[in-house]
Amino acid sequence: MRSATSPQASASLTRIGRLLQFSDSTLPVGSFAFSNGLESAIQTGVVKDTPSLKEFVDLVVRQGARMDGIALLHAHRAVMQGNYEGVLAADQALWRRRVGEEQQMMITRMGKKLAELTLRITDSEFMTQWLDDIKADKTPGCYPVGQGVALANFGASEQEAFVLHQYGIASMVLSAALRLMRVDHNDTQTILFEIQERLDEDYEAVREKSLEDMSVFAPIFDVLVAHHTKTHVRLFMN
Repeated sequence: MRSATSPQASASLTRIGRLLQFSDSTLPVGSFAFSNGLESAIQTGVVKDTPSLKEFVDLVVRQGARMDGIALLHAHRAVMQGNYEGVLAADQALWRRRVGEEQQMMITRMGKKLAELTLRITDSEFMTQWLDDIKADKTPGCYPVGQGVALANFGASEQEAFVLHQYGIASMVLSAALRLMRVDHNDTQTILFEIQERLDEDYEAVREKSLEDMSVFAPIFDVLVAHHTKTHVRLFMN
């Protein structure tokens, strides 16, 4: 017997498919060019094997939740409330707290590319205005804020947007690890699977935080960012 599919179910399946598309590591926003500090971590011996790689990814994901993740949630909520000024506030707040020229370069390059990609495949009033303001130097264009805008436009809940953001952070580092050290896809997929156990914990930790609450104490990561800026031999932009 042929089963009927309701319009609501079809819309839900379409939404899931599009969310998967925007969580894909092959999304052309330039993430392949960045290691999120891993390159320097390997060069300095902070990361040297699979266990230390997992510890590093855990640190980066935790930091991402408490900085970028908060900005993403506020940008997503601003779109859902029709509050464009809220998007700009999240963008500026995150930019002011980013440490290091390379980190700023990473989030703004990827942010602009995400905005351009989104507008090539769909319409978004908020994204159009945001990209115009980026080009006019009225706002920095941070990638997590762009994710919040794009995913709200695609019908993602804020929890789903947060998950995709955190997944993307871990995936970026692990993809770089495959090119920088002796690990294979089984190792990186195992780490990715285990790291996602902390998603509920991280979301609960930040969901009520204000933009002023964005802060992370991770001196090792800050030192690695500074180290990479001065190194002469490198594969990644950060």
